[in-house]
Amino acid sequence: MNIKRRHFIKLTSLSAASLPFISFAKDLNKPLYDGMKAGDDATFEMFVNPKNFHRPFVRWWWNGDRVTKEEVLRELDIMKAAGIGGVEINPIKWNENADPIGIKELTWGSDEWLDVVATAVKGAKEKGIICDMIVGSGWPFGGEHVPRNEQSQIMMLGTKNLEGGKKYTLTKKELVDGVTPPSNYANKISELFMLRLAPAVMNQFAPGENLNNQLANDDISIDVPAGNHVLYYLVKFTGFQSVIQGALGAKGPVINHYDGAAVQNYLDHFGELLTGKLGQLNNYFRAFFTDSIELEGANWCNDMFEQFKLRKGYDVEPYFPYILFKVGEMGNAVKEAYGSKFSPELQATINRVRYDFLDTKVSLFQERFIGTFTSWCTKHGVRSRMQAYGMDCNPLEASMQIDIPECETWIWVPEIEEFDAGKDNFSGRNYTMINKFVSSAAHLTGKQLISCEEMTNTGQIFSTTLERVKITGDQSNLSGVTHSILHGFNYSPLEAPFPGWLRYGSFFNERNTWWPYFKLWSAYKARLSSVLQNSVMQADIAVLHPLADLASKYGFQRDPFPNVSYPPYVHKVWEAIHQNGNGCDYVTEHIIQQATKSNGSLTFGPRNYKALLLIEVETMEPATAQAIRQFADAGGKVIFVGKTPHLSSGLTDYKQKSEEIEKTSKAILGQHIKTTGIVPVPGSDLISWYRTIQQQFSLMPYVAISDPVIHVSQLYYKNGEMDVFYFTNYSAAKPHNFTARFNNKKTAWLWNAETGERLLHPVNADGSLHITLGRSQSKIIVFDDKQDGERYEPVDLKPLKETIVTGPWQLTLDHANGTSKKITLDELKDLKQREDTRDFSGTITYKKVIRLNGISQKTYLTLGHIYDVSELEVNGRQMGTKWYGDHLYDISNAVQKGDNDITIKVVTTLGAYTKSLKTNKAAQEWSGGDLYGPTGLTAPVKILTSNG
Repeated sequence: MNIKRRHFIKLTSLSAASLPFISFAKDLNKPLYDGMKAGDDATFEMFVNPKNFHRPFVRWWWNGDRVTKEEVLRELDIMKAAGIGGVEINPIKWNENADPIGIKELTWGSDEWLDVVATAVKGAKEKGIICDMIVGSGWPFGGEHVPRNEQSQIMMLGTKNLEGGKKYTLTKKELVDGVTPPSNYANKISELFMLRLAPAVMNQFAPGENLNNQLANDDISIDVPAGNHVLYYLVKFTGFQSVIQGALGAKGPVINHYDGAAVQNYLDHFGELLTGKLGQLNNYFRAFFTDSIELEGANWCNDMFEQFKLRKGYDVEPYFPYILFKVGEMGNAVKEAYGSKFSPELQATINRVRYDFLDTKVSLFQERFIGTFTSWCTKHGVRSRMQAYGMDCNPLEASMQIDIPECETWIWVPEIEEFDAGKDNFSGRNYTMINKFVSSAAHLTGKQLISCEEMTNTGQIFSTTLERVKITGDQSNLSGVTHSILHGFNYSPLEAPFPGWLRYGSFFNERNTWWPYFKLWSAYKARLSSVLQNSVMQADIAVLHPLADLASKYGFQRDPFPNVSYPPYVHKVWEAIHQNGNGCDYVTEHIIQQATKSNGSLTFGPRNYKALLLIEVETMEPATAQAIRQFADAGGKVIFVGKTPHLSSGLTDYKQKSEEIEKTSKAILGQHIKTTGIVPVPGSDLISWYRTIQQQFSLMPYVAISDPVIHVSQLYYKNGEMDVFYFTNYSAAKPHNFTARFNNKKTAWLWNAETGERLLHPVNADGSLHITLGRSQSKIIVFDDKQDGERYEPVDLKPLKETIVTGPWQLTLDHANGTSKKITLDELKDLKQREDTRDFSGTITYKKVIRLNGISQKTYLTLGHIYDVSELEVNGRQMGTKWYGDHLYDISNAVQKGDNDITIKVVTTLGAYTKSLKTNKAAQEWSGGDLYGPTGLTAPVKILTSNG
């Protein structure tokens, strides 16, 4: 009981500390929340003209630290002109495929390097650009200066099957060499740590024969008793991992993240370098950043056994070799049979001890790494920003400690995949599995600023379109993100041969063909972020994942890419909730325990939930079961998916506690028949599954959607008395129309994030709205008390007369390589299909004279859905630019009776060109796979006219 209370006290302290975090965030950047205080007009004004902290930031890769003062200032100007509001300075290892063009590689931490840092941060401040900076270089924390006693440690499991009645002699070298750590740094040291002989079949627990008295021997002798046995042995590696992609001067061993002194020493070393040059750090930096917690399975510190006993009340050493998994790449458990065969009862015991160990490890990480990092940031007057997830973190509670919690959204392939709920956890999904945990943590601690490493791309970066960027970013927002930190902008002098210096990330670069149009997306994203950061996302459903079951059976996962999703559909449930018009947050057992339960509500901090959905949760603490019963007794709705809790987490008194939990679950169901229940697990159609739950438990949606589909979703935010709904269609193939019924009588407005306009939205006679979302389109619908304004007039193409524009077309092809040529096409076709234009990338200008016999009230020209950016000019008048969805232009005010000069400009991606550069290593590194989409116009160009 004392141990359980320790956890309760720890999180209680954390929750109390969240209020200073919110206050601290406001003090550091007061304008972030002005819109929430000043009312609708101030919010709209900020929407029209977003601040820099709303605009996308970039991860500014300082490639190999081959940086100069002149170039950093030039690049800051380039980014500012493109609508980028901030940078994260990120020194990174040099890519050997690039040409250094004689520029010196500076040593991280040197005086020369610090001079360039000073120039960058002072220049950014003068230009109004916000600066963050990664701690160190690469990830995780580490470097050449880290002493041996502060380096990361891993305890690796090895096994050998031995026949009974035989005598074996094994060498220590043979055993140590038999296990290889996931990250095999050459300068590591190894130590044979434990030897244990166990029967090959075990029905009840026994620690086995302790052979540790031979640990110092070069030769180890084993007399195996009758019956087959297994030798379990543990090898401790120290300094087994080196910094991933560390720059010169910042390479070397990773620190031990479970050692508070090691973390503090590393942070102080970094801080002293910067303060010695810059003085007070908050004069120049908003936040310091901790990147991916990829510790490759690190699981040890010198007082691990002592900490376990202190926290759990028993000794883990007898169980230790049996609770560890054999691990491989990235520290993931290997998928192979090994070790003794345990009876189901014994396996359950092993799982409970494993949970206790992992819970201890997670607690140490949160206290000794995250706690130390956030305290260090507070001392320097800056914010902490961190991707606080991985095998070493509670996926939700870790982010609650961070000022700016961060997640990540990826571009896996250039093509925009359709969203497929039944296929896997990735198809069509660009947000990662961790995003909803991170945004929920922010909501629970009252934070509106939720950042995301966005557009992470390790594939065909040159084939990524602006439409791909939009859909990826829109999905990111759906997962709760309110600010984009793009991955990334590569430091690359113009003098470097094409395509320049590249380390990672999508090709956000002045050499990209569509870079002149990037500001169209950045302006859209800034306006959207200004609304989301200054409003509060609403959630009426709390969702509890079976984290204790997952950890016990499979271990905590390497989020954001879990090796195991348990149950398989677990990361899709929140999608169905939002697609059906509700909103949800993830919660943890500790959140439920500490929440207030009254009047049908579960309240934690600023969040208030009407229902709790438990996804196949079998294992929990008794205090959690009691808290859920209190919620049910207070009128709250409790929905068990597939199973009810009946097992206690951890080993101590588990039988008694399990009986208590099972009894409590039965009481909840028996005493609250109308408001609690067990629902079946979903099949492939999660939308229909959740809609049935909605109806069964009378879960009133924020917006009733007539025809929910898998490729359209919504978020509901509040800003004072203003209600904000964000709808987005993340399919590039399917438009969608539906009727939306809202729970208010206020005036509906369409806020156009591309233009900054505010238009009255038409309302149906019954008060509902008909919403049309084209391919890849998003809409912000705002309800407030304003009455007057210009009306939004949706375009209805159905009654229009359609005329196909036929050839010939005159084409000018301005290649990205600087060459130009002219061709004539009798009909539009994919230029990849022509031998002479197969590798073309650049700008294609189509010219045509179109004769109109008369002038209609409305005339449109449509290119259909194309993959690239287009511009249209009619009779010398610019008609605008389209960069996603259907490229439809209103040309009513430009056409004339008779001949009309039509000029269509199409800007392609660089993919075809870079793929053709077979001897260009930098281009080839990022040009693998098949090319995406056609080059140029392929669908018929059409003129659409009204009859009037």
